Amino acid sequence: MTNDFLTIRSLRKVYNPDTAGEVVALSDLSFSVTKGEFITIVGGNATGKTTLFNVIAGSILPTSGDVLLEGTSILKNPEFKRSCVISRVQQNPNDSVIVSMTLAENLAIATLKNKNARLGNGVKKEWREEFVALLKPLGLGLEKRLDDRVDLLSGGQKQLIAILMATITKPKLLLLDEHTAALDSKISKKILEITNQIVKESGVTTLMITHNIHHAIEYGDRLILLDKGRIGFEAGGLKKQLLNVVDVIEKLED
Repeated sequence: MTNDFLTIRSLRKVYNPDTAGEVVALSDLSFSVTKGEFITIVGGNATGKTTLFNVIAGSILPTSGDVLLEGTSILKNPEFKRSCVISRVQQNPNDSVIVSMTLAENLAIATLKNKNARLGNGVKKEWREEFVALLKPLGLGLEKRLDDRVDLLSGGQKQLIAILMATITKPKLLLLDEHTAALDSKISKKILEITNQIVKESGVTTLMITHNIHHAIEYGDRLILLDKGRIGFEAGGLKKQLLNVVDVIEKLED
């Protein structure tokens, strides 16, 4: 009997195989995640991070290997079916929301995600009350802007709405694909704090890609460094010590 909630088993992804432009994005990558764990994933460009998320979400198929969720392979499940249990927030603030609709309408659509229903005549009164209760504790005043179109919100506010949309139906797995990379450092820090709060309170199993090593060490339960499509380094309880080492190295470089 295993406690593994998500299992990445010998994943290999090769683009343009047997050509001069062949690229090995994932190279027999294997790791497992327990239920409720928050994993941060780091690595340079072209180390396989986004390819990994694309395989898990079903956007692309691997060349070989498997992805198991709660002990069952999901590789044969199409992307739309996986989206019922796997939520993803993209790097671009406009990619995970519907900018032409209001904040309330976006949250309502997310509420209806796994139901055989449409938005119909508008946002129900009881939903609006729930959205106010959801937004007010965040202290950003968004509960007063339910009828504003999302394209009027800042990038950070859009990402916050995207995170709420991704978790409002309690998915089994949350994928955060560099969701603060397009934001300035102050807003990025705030969104990460709220992200951490939402993840911890909901208990959703989470994988987060980030280029910021400080964020990777500070947030989450375990850090995985990808290098050439495989695990180059992994740390759990040593994360605080790692943060101290990074700080020392940066001071020496200044």
